[in-house]
Amino acid sequence: MKKIGVLTSGGDAPGMNAAVRAVVRKAIYHNLEVFGVYNGYEGLMEGNIKKMELGSVGDIIQRGGTILYSARSEKFKTDEGQQQAIEQMKKFGIEGLIVIGGDGSFRGAAKLTEKGFPCVGVPGTIDNDISGTDYTIGFDTALNTIVDAVDKIRDTATSHERTYVIEVMGRDAGDLALWAGLANGAESVIIPEEKESFESVVAKLKRGQERGKKHSIIILAEGVGSGLEYGKRIEEETSMETRVTVLGHIQRGGSPSGYDRVLASRLGAKAVDLLMDGIGGRMVGIQNNLVVSHDIADILKQKHAVNMNMYNLSNQLSI
Repeated sequence: MKKIGVLTSGGDAPGMNAAVRAVVRKAIYHNLEVFGVYNGYEGLMEGNIKKMELGSVGDIIQRGGTILYSARSEKFKTDEGQQQAIEQMKKFGIEGLIVIGGDGSFRGAAKLTEKGFPCVGVPGTIDNDISGTDYTIGFDTALNTIVDAVDKIRDTATSHERTYVIEVMGRDAGDLALWAGLANGAESVIIPEEKESFESVVAKLKRGQERGKKHSIIILAEGVGSGLEYGKRIEEETSMETRVTVLGHIQRGGSPSGYDRVLASRLGAKAVDLLMDGIGGRMVGIQNNLVVSHDIADILKQKHAVNMNMYNLSNQLSI
């Protein structure tokens, strides 16, 4: 291949810019032309595509979000939309595409590959909900954002002797909640994969109160339900003064951690290597600190599994 494209799609994640930088500079190092696609698949269909140079990705490795912007597109899910995207890439002479995003983005990459246009997926999502990789780009940064926020909340929870319910992101995956719960010493972690009963959570709170515990932290994954409703139920059941914090989109922003920058750089470079070898329909990932690749179609059939050993450890340490 002589010309490749790169886009970011779905929810933004810290480290996406580092991945874009790696793709652009690795490609140029190997004398390939690289084109940035703006606004995800929507921009791909509209031909919002520009050639990128070394300077195009200067001073972005430390920036959160994505300089290529991101958008969701219903039209691209149709055969007509996908064909329109391919025609746009043909106009620019683009022969392969690197897609940085989550499972929805990978479905688009798989469809383009089926139509004979090779794509490689790079997992970029704070949810860490992609199979075939131990970590996704953005997860580590989002986790540390949560840990910092909960540390601060614990200070005021201690001062006022309150119970706090903290709702975190993760969609249908509990990784952010679980890792944050273990890192912050939460009394309970509520995740979609293993829903601790409300009665169990209340019993744990009451046991703590009986032994003189003055405050409690409960971390709730958004995929389980509303933190506001959960906090209200706790206060009604226990009469403990309860406050709720929904961390929201603060978890997606901020400068990427060192780990996310390195991960993004390694995965972005590997994606270029695959396209240079004429290989599409793959997703790159990290497993046991080794960069690997898997068939995207196979990955999309698998459901991400939370680490139950960590979940059990969290329960054991929060007695």
